[in-house]
Amino acid sequence: MDDRDIKLQQRQTKRRRNELIIKCMISLFVLLGVILAVILVKDALIPQLSGKNKIKRQTLASDILASQRGEAPDGAAVSASAKDAEAELIAQADRLAAQYDYEKAISLLQASEQYTGSQTLQNAAAGYEASRSSCVEYALDQVTHVFFHTMIWDVSKAFDGDQNEAGYNQVMTTMSEFAGIMESMYAKGYVMVSLHDMCTVASDGTVSRGKILLPPGKKPFVLSQDDVSYYHYMDGDGFAQKLIVDEDGRVKNTYVEDDGSVSVGDYDLVPWIDTFVEEHPDFSYHGHKGVIALTGYEGVLGYRTDEVYRTKDASRVTEYQQRFFDAHPDFDEAAWQNEVDQAKAVAEAMRAGGWEFASHTWGHISPMAAGIDKVMQDTQRWLDNVASVVGDTDIIIFAFGADIGGWEPYTDDNPYFTYLKQQGFHIFCNVDSSQYWVQFGDTYLRQGRRNLDGYRMYYNPDMLSDLFDVDSVWDSARPTPVPEM
Repeated sequence: MDDRDIKLQQRQTKRRRNELIIKCMISLFVLLGVILAVILVKDALIPQLSGKNKIKRQTLASDILASQRGEAPDGAAVSASAKDAEAELIAQADRLAAQYDYEKAISLLQASEQYTGSQTLQNAAAGYEASRSSCVEYALDQVTHVFFHTMIWDVSKAFDGDQNEAGYNQVMTTMSEFAGIMESMYAKGYVMVSLHDMCTVASDGTVSRGKILLPPGKKPFVLSQDDVSYYHYMDGDGFAQKLIVDEDGRVKNTYVEDDGSVSVGDYDLVPWIDTFVEEHPDFSYHGHKGVIALTGYEGVLGYRTDEVYRTKDASRVTEYQQRFFDAHPDFDEAAWQNEVDQAKAVAEAMRAGGWEFASHTWGHISPMAAGIDKVMQDTQRWLDNVASVVGDTDIIIFAFGADIGGWEPYTDDNPYFTYLKQQGFHIFCNVDSSQYWVQFGDTYLRQGRRNLDGYRMYYNPDMLSDLFDVDSVWDSARPTPVPEM
């Protein structure tokens, strides 16, 4: 290439560079003009006379600053908060639906201010409605009722060969057996229901059938536990000490260790069920759990609440109670009132958690063996010393598996029935080894209960096969043969 060609190429390159610079300057002037126009329009549309509009300007500025810092602007923060509230609402509704209370789940969502503007909430409600529509009504006369006594926590202490071993072996269940039974029933589709799901009691005392709706394959059952007083004779035999409300508001047991220290945990039926339902909400129908059938002569729930601990009436103090007084010489009326107050707090927490209470008679009596006069005295003591602590109930679960009549329907000619009805009892339970036994009268519901204890598991395992396999839950620490009754 000669000198002339080189010079020509340099002039062409210089010209193209100048043209590019001019184009860039024109584009820059156009952009500045657009920005100026936006500012002028913005100033015209957002006058600075209004304090409210000043706030809008400041918000816009804060959004820009937040964006520059990589933060979400205030509007986005509000949106995130709304999403969090929506998620929390659905979580609450999901738990209700998991416990088959679809109607309450739907009502919860529809009552929300967000509902009409939230497709998510509307879709969730539609899903609950579809689940409810698929449920079937369960035959009430096929609802089984299982019961336990206080659970054995430390088998080495309960089965140590002393005078109480035979009774423990016959009528009680170990915690490992109980856990295995409940886990088996859950796997088989059983769901805890209330006796009040089975019937409706009107203000005039008439009783009508209730309605239990469950998805296909689910089976309702009633759970109850007798006594739960942690009697004096059980001290040191491997049982929980009492029920308490812990610092998180949960109902737990205390347990006295060998060194005298006190542990807190799931040492008996109530807290174990609470924990299990927390993890498996579909084990509970509408949040309902079991029925705790209480006596009263040594107090309730592990607290010495009976009036005898206040009065120390020598004509009524038993040998075990005298030992208690000897061990606690400072137990005065103030101490008794403290026991009552603590027991009330536990009972209130239990009711809030889905538990119900029943009379097991104050003195653990067999009504017809005791006679009507004794039943009247005993019932009044229960109302005065137990109902005053745990609250009123219309359920009576007879001690000793007894009843106030044969299998024929109750009638007004039965003095035990008429008296107990007058005292507000409408639901009556005995013990029956059948898979289910339910009787409806115009003014009562009556149901048989199945004992899941050492005696029944050892002698009649085939009678329990619909619930669990005895061999898979049997505690090898239980002495055999189990004593016959």
